[in-house]
Amino acid sequence: MASPATKIFDDRRQMVDACAAWLVDRIAQTEGRFALALSGGSTPKPLYALLATPDISRRIPWDRVHVFWGDERFVPADHPDNNARMARETMLSHVPIPPANIHAMPTDGEPEAAAAAYQRTLQDYYGASALDPARPLFDVNLLGMGDDGHTASLFPGATQLDETAAWVVAVRDQKPETRITLTYPALASARTVLFMVEGAAKQPALTRVFAGDRALPAARVHADGDLVWYLDRSAAPAA
Repeated sequence: MASPATKIFDDRRQMVDACAAWLVDRIAQTEGRFALALSGGSTPKPLYALLATPDISRRIPWDRVHVFWGDERFVPADHPDNNARMARETMLSHVPIPPANIHAMPTDGEPEAAAAAYQRTLQDYYGASALDPARPLFDVNLLGMGDDGHTASLFPGATQLDETAAWVVAVRDQKPETRITLTYPALASARTVLFMVEGAAKQPALTRVFAGDRALPAARVHADGDLVWYLDRSAAPAA
């Protein structure tokens, strides 16, 4: 397991540009399927829009890219708060990715059943029911962090933080809406886990995360490969 790397940018635009360039290069360095786990929220939205621009999109072999999600609100697929809808509207509907390569979390029926169904989707893609640190599930896992230090839908004090067997679980009673989230073992199963964090409101939590405060869920994320933090200057802890 590699030590985290941190890169600080002057603003979100610079951070997004750097992330897009890095991702394009990372895909180009691989052969065969490329598994990319997306995050929701406002921070990655401009990244998705940038990846869909013609100059960048044509440099990506979309037929090789498989898209997954780290978490999802348990709302209909056409709901404004649905993470997959945001990615679809900003990126996926504008690029030539095969529909079969888009693996959105189900949000119908019971949340626990939907979580189990998504775990089966991940296991079918992976080709095994147990994760091997030497063979990560994702090539890149994009994560964000909330003002309270949560990541994906893993929230401070939640019982899901201690889950080590399931890859995907339902999250009730943490937010107004029920959610589905990957657990730490699944989040860590990546060649690169890349956090994107921006905004001064996140600096206090990020300072605690970088100090190793495990009360904050983001501090407990590790990677079977590389763990990288991309920050804008306003979010970066003071030196």
